[in-house]
Amino acid sequence: MEALATGYGLIEGPLWVEGRGLLFSDVLNGGVFCIDPSGAVTTVFEHRRGIGGMALHEANGLVVSGRNVSCKPFDGGATVTLMDSDPDAGIVGFNDLTTDAAGRIYAGSLGSSPVFEDGREPAAGDLWLIDLDGRHRRVAPDIRLTNGLGFSPDGGTLYHSDSGVRTVFCYAVAENGDLGPKEVFIQTSEGVPDGLSVAEDGSVWVALAGGGHGVGVYAADGSRRDFLEIPDPMCTSVCFGGDDLKDLYVVSGSDGTGRKNAGSVYRERVGVAGVAVAPAKVPLD
Repeated sequence: MEALATGYGLIEGPLWVEGRGLLFSDVLNGGVFCIDPSGAVTTVFEHRRGIGGMALHEANGLVVSGRNVSCKPFDGGATVTLMDSDPDAGIVGFNDLTTDAAGRIYAGSLGSSPVFEDGREPAAGDLWLIDLDGRHRRVAPDIRLTNGLGFSPDGGTLYHSDSGVRTVFCYAVAENGDLGPKEVFIQTSEGVPDGLSVAEDGSVWVALAGGGHGVGVYAADGSRRDFLEIPDPMCTSVCFGGDDLKDLYVVSGSDGTGRKNAGSVYRERVGVAGVAVAPAKVPLD
């Protein structure tokens, strides 16, 4: 593993954007940052904390989670809220998100914050879909702690980490974006499943947080195929990048290191390309 950057509180939401590089967020300290192909780190957006997931929008913007799901234009224009929190309905915010090939957004809601003190008892959230007409609907209930999301190469299966029960679930995906019954894909004993990405051969690459120290690689049948270790115990997310999507980027948090800002970004060259993630196409008006 090649270390590219360090000094962050809790890195999440890694996203490869062609022509820019690797984008990532710092949940605790706020901000979205970019590592360009030369290795230089720049700030893309300042201040906003709690971003657990990101996706590109076709209108030259970035969809981010946190207290809501919103789109922030790269040119500095007004932020557009796509789905807001509703504490009275048990939605205090959102964590990881992804898009399908059609450009719809899937985002996991939080019933209570796993990071920030909100005075609420631990509570489950749900998985939501923001459709191409801008309306949203619940597609899967009772997610104890929503995390990584990713689609199989053919788009027919959605993988979803529920860190609260140490399980990555999978769902059959209908043509309209609805999901079938929840099924167990893998359960972990060493480390908690967090962010994930899917490769072109159907393998699922899962960041193992909470002492996991790296990325578990699982074949499409759920059997463990490989493990990639990082120095940090809090491995939080993973994504594919580079011109051929064969650069694996792995990010971490500070927990377990004994240091306040030890979150880091790592890169390793791998033998399989990742599945390209389509930009969001939901309306911004």
